[in-house]
Amino acid sequence: MYPFTFTKAASTHEALNAGRRGGRYIAGGTTLVDLMRETVERPETLVDISGLPLREVTVTERGGLRIGALVRMADAAAHPKVRALYPVISEALELSASAQLRNMATIGGNIMQRTRCTYFRDVTADCNKREPGSGCAAREGHNRTHAILGTSEACVATHPSDVAVAFAALEATVHLMGPDGERRIACADFLLRPGSTPNREQAIRQGELITAVEIPALPRPLKSGYLKVRDRQSYEFALTSAAVALHVRGGVIREAKVAAGGVGTVPWKLPAVERHLIGERPSEALWTAAAEKAAEGARPLEHNRFKVELLKRTVERQLRIVGGTK
Repeated sequence: MYPFTFTKAASTHEALNAGRRGGRYIAGGTTLVDLMRETVERPETLVDISGLPLREVTVTERGGLRIGALVRMADAAAHPKVRALYPVISEALELSASAQLRNMATIGGNIMQRTRCTYFRDVTADCNKREPGSGCAAREGHNRTHAILGTSEACVATHPSDVAVAFAALEATVHLMGPDGERRIACADFLLRPGSTPNREQAIRQGELITAVEIPALPRPLKSGYLKVRDRQSYEFALTSAAVALHVRGGVIREAKVAAGGVGTVPWKLPAVERHLIGERPSEALWTAAAEKAAEGARPLEHNRFKVELLKRTVERQLRIVGGTK
């Protein structure tokens, strides 16, 4: 690990000043410390923001939900309002990492985490995320766990977050505070596809701080859930996953929110699946037909072609679990 300085921010103002000068924010540190130990990340200054007042979960005036950036994953998953209004978020969090990590890691840190691509974490391998212009070893290497959606010639790494998939499905908004004031950005625009600049992973500006994630109010009743398919049951990243939320009234699907994880360079919203569902009555045939559209645009690599079919089956199964049939 390389030498660095460490400071603890006593206020949001102090944190923003340190961030503006190039400091890297840290709270739980469950990802950043690992990357520093592996010399993938080499920040000169760490700014501890764990004491900032960003730990509340509140219902918004319109009936949505606002989760503070420093709410621990375990606390968010167990919060009664999260469980009651958006169980897909609780389930995604509970299927993430390990119990020990969930007790430390924060919501803001979770969506800021970097890829789990083994080539990214191996400093001897070519990786455009780590060293722009060096190449992408995964394209011709062992790429079983890599993305089939949203890839580019420069990068095929997946985004590892489970809860970000739920946020993408629910069309959440990320709240930011920085030297130029406060702003909001859709979760779908906050996490960036690699394109030709895979080293830029989030639409966050120098010195900005995530303050909260807000989930908009959705029609009631709303049924939702998260399904994760992985090589082992505990402490493993998704091969595929599906976050589904459905509003059914009068026997007809009025709203459908669907996103996939483990298959995209970012949490992958599935608008074609959603469009196929809206206005239809739940049925086995509908779930199958809608799920067929989940892998549209997929570009599989040598070792991850199985993900095309696995994605469709995962989406179909979760539609059936959440929507049922009558």
